[in-house]
Amino acid sequence: MRTQLRKIGNSKGVIIPASLLKECGIEGELDLSLEDRYLVLKPVQTKREGWFENYKEDQDDDVWKSVSPESDSDDWEW
Repeated sequence: MRTQLRKIGNSKGVIIPASLLKECGIEGELDLSLEDRYLVLKPVQTKREGWFENYKEDQDDDVWKSVSPESDSDDWEW
């Protein structure tokens, strides 16, 4: 796909078709970088995006199983 640079004030801009933006998952802000003389546009990711994608509820079923109740029976010395 070819497009033209367009003058926008003192800068230049590129019109990106909506279908292409949708396919890339780009809706709002972008991260713009230069890699090997290529401009790279990526959607901005939120700081906590993807944290729970690999979370498994069964991992937390018995968190305290490894703690022995006998460990509390000893008196503490201060």
